[in-house]
Amino acid sequence: MRLPCPESGRSISFFSLCEAKKIAQGSTTPQRALMSAASFAPDHVGPRLSAESLRACLLWLTGFSGAFVFIEPSPYEYVATFTVLLFALTGMSLRGAIVPLIVLLLLMLIGYGIAVAPVSDQSKSVTWVFVSIFMAVTAVFYAAMLGTNTQSRLEALLRGYVAAAVVASLVAIGGYFRLFGSVSEMLVLYDRARGTFNDPNVLGAFLVLPGLLLLQRMLAGHRTMRSGVLLLVMLAALFLTFSRGAWAQCAFATMLLMYITFITSASVREKFRIVVVALAGMFAVAVLITALLSFGQVSDIFSERAALEQSYDVGRFGRFGRYLLGVDIALEHPLGIGPLQFYLLFVEDPHNTFLNTFLSGGWLAGFGYLTLSILTIAMSTRFLFARTPWQPLYQAFYAAYVGMIGESVIIDIDHWRHYFLILGVLWGLMAASAQYVSARPINSSA
Repeated sequence: MRLPCPESGRSISFFSLCEAKKIAQGSTTPQRALMSAASFAPDHVGPRLSAESLRACLLWLTGFSGAFVFIEPSPYEYVATFTVLLFALTGMSLRGAIVPLIVLLLLMLIGYGIAVAPVSDQSKSVTWVFVSIFMAVTAVFYAAMLGTNTQSRLEALLRGYVAAAVVASLVAIGGYFRLFGSVSEMLVLYDRARGTFNDPNVLGAFLVLPGLLLLQRMLAGHRTMRSGVLLLVMLAALFLTFSRGAWAQCAFATMLLMYITFITSASVREKFRIVVVALAGMFAVAVLITALLSFGQVSDIFSERAALEQSYDVGRFGRFGRYLLGVDIALEHPLGIGPLQFYLLFVEDPHNTFLNTFLSGGWLAGFGYLTLSILTIAMSTRFLFARTPWQPLYQAFYAAYVGMIGESVIIDIDHWRHYFLILGVLWGLMAASAQYVSARPINSSA
């Protein structure tokens, strides 16, 4: 039997309390109590520590494998599956705080299952649903696994994610400037860097969260130079994707994170450092972009991509015109038309996740995703000011999630692996923050 210790927040055994009482009463000595406690000590402490070390390694590998998705199934699918199974077999509980996440994901999956039935003879559509199920499971896993050893597990996962982002950025930059010979052609798509991803847009969006994490380090004055160099590498790769959505998401999330960090800073000195880092960062980014634009090929593509509207955006069957057509179809088909059917009708995907969920899974999936997005933002905002050990990381995830939901208006993110990672981690941190805040003494300092 174990009881919570009010001093440290950790649990102590009932036997230890009894021995302490004996020492206080003089009926035993500290030496005898220590020997007696040793005889009752669990013989599985070592294996537990080893199991947790293995979990941390797998979390790092899961985060790292997320950058290599140029084949299907990707290494991420294998690593994530093994990691989920290991955690499930060695003990992982689902807390009540993440039940809304599970319910809303289930509603979306049920909607997909109903909508795919009429087109079940199309293997790609059926596979799309199974991939959706897998992605939903990973989101629940990320939320659930943070219920124990929150800080250490989160850091292990993010170390792998940041390492993956650095490697993906270097590969993307090298491929774009043809530094890898004939292999470079595989790392570029339509004169845009895609690196180890299938799509430049996904690479650009993938780099936003690790970029925010590095920025958060700089704002806190932690490893400023190293973080700054790595951040510039990621920004260079993000710029070379020429993804307007990723550019906008990065800019918005960056400003949001700096604002949140500024208003939650505890001292004038911290606020001053944030201002200095922001000004220095804007100057460094300006220099970086100027240097990249000095290359003719970069300048030409930038001039084309910097326009607010592309040729495929306008017209009745352009991106925005398809939105209106898609809305009409969604209103006429409450059960949806099935996954990947919009593509067959208009040669292009909806490029709007909110619309795509209505079309792929009917109103059940559509309202499920809409509710999940609104509820996640509303609930996660409550804990932005909670003084927890992981508050800076929480703020970075919050900014990344809000930015990604904004980008989902103009692109399909329903199978982005890092979207489900961010979604799950954010819910897991909400649950952990609520528990941490409720367990703290009322008169404790921030």
